[in-house]
Amino acid sequence: MAKTLRLILGDQLNSEHSWFKKVNDENTYLMMEMRQETDYVAHHIQKVVAFFAAMRAFAKELDDAGHKVIYLKLNDKNNSGNLEKNISQLIESENFKRFEYLLADEYRLDQQLKSLSEGLSIETSHADTEHFYTSRDEMKDYFEKKKSKQWLMESFYRMMRKKHQIMVTEDNKAEGGKWNYDQSNRKKLPKNHKPIPPKLFQHQVKELKEMLDEEEVKTIGKLDAKNFPWPINRTESLELFDYFLEECLPLFGDFQDAMAEDEWSIYHSRISFAMNSKMLSPKEVINKTIDYWRAHEKNIDISQVEGFVRQILGWREYMRGIYWAKMPEYENENQLDHKRKLPEFYWTGKTKMNCLKQSIDQSLEYAYAHHIQRLMVTGNFALLAGVKPEEVDAWYLGIYIDAIQWVELPNTRGMSQFADGGLIATKPYVSSANYIDKMSNYCGNCHYSKTKKTGDKACPFNSLYWNFIDQHLDTWSNNHRMGMMVANWKKQDPEKKSKVLEQAEQYLERLDTL
Repeated sequence: MAKTLRLILGDQLNSEHSWFKKVNDENTYLMMEMRQETDYVAHHIQKVVAFFAAMRAFAKELDDAGHKVIYLKLNDKNNSGNLEKNISQLIESENFKRFEYLLADEYRLDQQLKSLSEGLSIETSHADTEHFYTSRDEMKDYFEKKKSKQWLMESFYRMMRKKHQIMVTEDNKAEGGKWNYDQSNRKKLPKNHKPIPPKLFQHQVKELKEMLDEEEVKTIGKLDAKNFPWPINRTESLELFDYFLEECLPLFGDFQDAMAEDEWSIYHSRISFAMNSKMLSPKEVINKTIDYWRAHEKNIDISQVEGFVRQILGWREYMRGIYWAKMPEYENENQLDHKRKLPEFYWTGKTKMNCLKQSIDQSLEYAYAHHIQRLMVTGNFALLAGVKPEEVDAWYLGIYIDAIQWVELPNTRGMSQFADGGLIATKPYVSSANYIDKMSNYCGNCHYSKTKKTGDKACPFNSLYWNFIDQHLDTWSNNHRMGMMVANWKKQDPEKKSKVLEQAEQYLERLDTL
């Protein structure tokens, strides 16, 4: 076998991959901390630290197992900060005869690696990451074969359940009689209910922080360098997952959409970073969850388990399928033609709207918010305010520890901002204050009044909601799921409608001060 350089990207930390089953002295594994990755958006400092810490831990594991490893730290003198330059220089200086890489999950990196491989004078090849249930094109092929105009996640999810025999009966029916228990997953936390505290780690990451400061890497958010709370290796990732199964799963489904002041974790697993960096695989997570449920069925209802499985087998694989089917055009979708700048308070948390303050402060503090905070608070407001989708993308991609473009972009452009015109979401995910109040205790301590549409201290969500309906009335008139809201708006008193729209316009003119 020829002397081979094998590339491992920062989100390819899969110790179970077949590449690592045997030690071969002809193979050298390359890992790099690169400015091209730290700088393409402003990342949360905990996100950068998490990836670099996990990468360094993974490189050490490979080295301890006897594999040859080249690891370039961000401040190494021979690190150009660019993937193609580093690889080309190493191939020449170390006389490698072959280059191999694992398929990248981001389109820009995929294109970069294709271009690099085509330009090299040595043999090249690529391999699958051996992580996902589906191949890149499997979902696209599924919907095109069905000749579906709308790519419904629920249809794909049921196919996946049957194909992989997950929670199905012998005749391929849904176990428990229902495919989806979403209606059971929408409970608000009871007034005096105290969720279990999250499991946190306490890593010392002072060296990494000092390096980022010295290299002047632009980041956002907060970091406690003496108590970094996230898992940075497979062992810790499994510990965090076990904690979820034992302490959180029995109530996960009930409260997976709930939000509450100063409760940033509730019953969520928080394993998305571990999964998206591939320290954990979706198959082992789902299989282990179901095995745990089977052993504790008396204490754990099926609705708790199905809600968790759906997020991974359904949404996660579905979003990846959308990404590879629609890139690169999807990155420019803006079918509602939204043009406003993202309000400054998204970067600071300085807003009088308590729901946004809570969700943004939490995101800056922990680099984490759960799906309803992302979709129905920060995403909801950005959509109602008509913010440019690319600005919303940059914020979500930067601020969350689990955000990699393949999962962030379709969730933001499609699910959250309806910028794809409804390919993913059958209706826009917008609401007035009523929904936020229904799912949280945020409104109780807010500067604004959740019940007022106009006047002093009227909740901005209320007037902006009806303004959003009015601004895109032609679009919603053709959407059957928006029919009730359109009819409701049309029948309202013209004078009241005018006041609501005037209130919305006043708020839109001073978004940064709300």
